[in-house]
Amino acid sequence: MNKIVTDKAPQAIGPYSQGMTFGNMVFTSGQIPVDPATGAVGGETIEVQAEQSCKNVGEVLKAGGSCFENVIKTTCFLADMADFPAFNKIYEKFFISCPARSCVAVKDLPKGVLCEIEAIGFVKEN
Repeated sequence: MNKIVTDKAPQAIGPYSQGMTFGNMVFTSGQIPVDPATGAVGGETIEVQAEQSCKNVGEVLKAGGSCFENVIKTTCFLADMADFPAFNKIYEKFFISCPARSCVAVKDLPKGVLCEIEAIGFVKEN
């Protein structure tokens, strides 16, 4: 196992890593809409927050040697299931391979954000 570390995604705010690789598999920790440059939550709407969360997932995947096209499974957490349609419009721009997915509403998310996304992908063999 190897830890994924990148300054292009938010640093972990607890005792965990941004992601891990194991063999050719890449596992991202849940990414919330924090701007990695400022450490601040980006935007107040689900659209803006979903966009930043997706970008953060992409950077962790990239640092692990993978990409959106190689994502097999995602788990998405929403603070309000009423945001599901708007969230999907942003999500589908990034996860173009239509990976398997679970999407659930939760009571609270870190920093009071509206969404969090985690992904499992793979590294293509050359």
